[in-house]
Amino acid sequence: MKIVAAEKILRANDQLAEENREKFNASGVTCVNVVGSPGAGKTTLLEGLLAAIGDRVRPAVIEGDIAGSYDAERIEALGVPVVQINTSGACHLDANMIAAAIEGVECGDVDMLFIENVGNLVCTAGYDLGEHVRIVVLSTSEGDDKAAKYPAIFRGSDALFITKMDLKPHVNFDTERIAADMKRLAPGAPVFQLAAVRGEGIPEAAEWLLGKRQAKK
Repeated sequence: MKIVAAEKILRANDQLAEENREKFNASGVTCVNVVGSPGAGKTTLLEGLLAAIGDRVRPAVIEGDIAGSYDAERIEALGVPVVQINTSGACHLDANMIAAAIEGVECGDVDMLFIENVGNLVCTAGYDLGEHVRIVVLSTSEGDDKAAKYPAIFRGSDALFITKMDLKPHVNFDTERIAADMKRLAPGAPVFQLAAVRGEGIPEAAEWLLGKRQAKK
């Protein structure tokens, strides 16, 4: 019987992730990994961010889903280059998938690459993709206890984007609680409150992202 330790697999992923990051750096690409549960509003958030960023950077998107291309079609309708990854059951993207996907991206024509990860707050925490920035998206309809329940993904993120703030009057969600949990897990990470369908909070979030790109240059 041959036993392969998960630690060995993760080490191999980290090595590939670093190779991806080196490719991004060489091309001047800032890579943003967007993680969050199914239905958190990641695609709607991306649509808003892409509109707010406008022509200040040249964007591209990698969409990760178990099946289908619905989100990629929404991004493509904006005129933004997009590559779809279907994991066929895998609950997360990994560095090898991204390495294959970026073969379909003209990195020399891209300034900021967004990766919309498979909807999941667990598996996505353990896989570096080669990104420079990781954003965790949490909707008010999911509840304010998720950082306490799934600390790894919040601890490993550079910012928390709370989405669907327009629903807050109708759900039991304490923004102070989740903000306190985020500060405990990731002290330097800002917390943004957004209602993407209304465009609320989107300009501030977009400026923060542009600032992260500027700081990396």
